[in-house]
Amino acid sequence: MDENKQNINWFPGHMAKTRRMMEENIKLVDVVVEVVDARIPASSKNPYLDQLWNRRPRIIAMNKTDLADPAVTERFKLWYEEKGFTVVMIDALKGKNIKDISRRAVEIVRARRSSQNAVYRADRPVRMMITGIPNVGKSTVINQLAHRSDAAKTGNKPGVTKGKQWIRLQDGASLLDTPGILWPKFDDQATAWKIAFIGSISDGILDTYNLCVNLLDNLKVRYGSRLTERYGIDPSVLQEDGAHILEAIGRRRGHLKQGGQVDVERTCVMVVDEFRSGKLGRISLETPEELTAASAAADAASEAENGPAAGEKEMGAAAEKDIHGEDRSE
Repeated sequence: MDENKQNINWFPGHMAKTRRMMEENIKLVDVVVEVVDARIPASSKNPYLDQLWNRRPRIIAMNKTDLADPAVTERFKLWYEEKGFTVVMIDALKGKNIKDISRRAVEIVRARRSSQNAVYRADRPVRMMITGIPNVGKSTVINQLAHRSDAAKTGNKPGVTKGKQWIRLQDGASLLDTPGILWPKFDDQATAWKIAFIGSISDGILDTYNLCVNLLDNLKVRYGSRLTERYGIDPSVLQEDGAHILEAIGRRRGHLKQGGQVDVERTCVMVVDEFRSGKLGRISLETPEELTAASAAADAASEAENGPAAGEKEMGAAAEKDIHGEDRSE
């Protein structure tokens, strides 16, 4: 099915308010922690935040690693580190590697203050801002860091956190929580669909059928054997589009209406829920190699349209950024 059948955009009013709040409070923090979903580590990273945080050290916290393909996750860690980010791989629900966030934040801030000839005061806590798009597990990360179940509201749907709040951690650090925020318009609908697949866009604005069919179109290419093993469909069905795969799954599961028609809505809900909960296995919906190839293709197209000078200018600007993404060009 054509992914352009439904164009996805979701930017509620509270997200615009959150953007303004972040811009006002960035000067109060020493380091920014952006939580991303390990199944889509690039698509779940907000490009707007790259512009906002370019003067603050940043940590990428790849959450839900238990749901992602471990080999791909490792490659993404290296990919981000090569771009100058500090990366921690976590499973917030189980508390795995959560302490690494505070530890790395302290290391970064101390090194930064030392390089700026600033005296590190032991009584001044490290101040972190934690950000991320909706439903990547940001609030669960905060609760684990704070060793409290109520430090931040949690829920398996986007939009649970509504306003900013400062939270004091046991190690003395202070953490500014912010609501999940997307960006106003998705230029790439493939990115929008991936964000929708993991539940970061309200299901209420989506057509469930389109969501499921597009998910199956993606999964059949990357993890077709998971579909045949989980649902008992014939491997030849994977040669068809997502709509036919959905029909085959529904019939195998006995999701039939009167007259023998497949109950596609019931089947869609099942497939999407089983993907999100990990019942289809550990799955990644993008790879760093794909992103690198896409970026190279975009650069080539830009150079062909604008000439080599544009590309050289961009490379020069990139060279002015230090390892933590800070702009030194001024």
